[in-house]
Amino acid sequence: MKYEMIREIFNSCGNSRMRDVDIREIETADVDSVVKAFLSGKEARCKKTVLPKGRLIFDIESGGFIQRVSFTPSRLNEE
Repeated sequence: MKYEMIREIFNSCGNSRMRDVDIREIETADVDSVVKAFLSGKEARCKKTVLPKGRLIFDIESGGFIQRVSFTPSRLNEE
């Protein structure tokens, strides 16, 4: 299945609202394994949220950083 993946890494500086954002289209049958690849060898806490229409959001805390990885099914899957 194809997804639009958005990975946001939030800035830990209290006075900054900036974040690093990576947007890409991926194809995978196992979204969980894609997220686990980001965390390989790291101790992390991860919360998975399943939203309507197949959208998935992973909120991750690891190594002092907070990040969010969102997966939205591509419209190409509907064709």
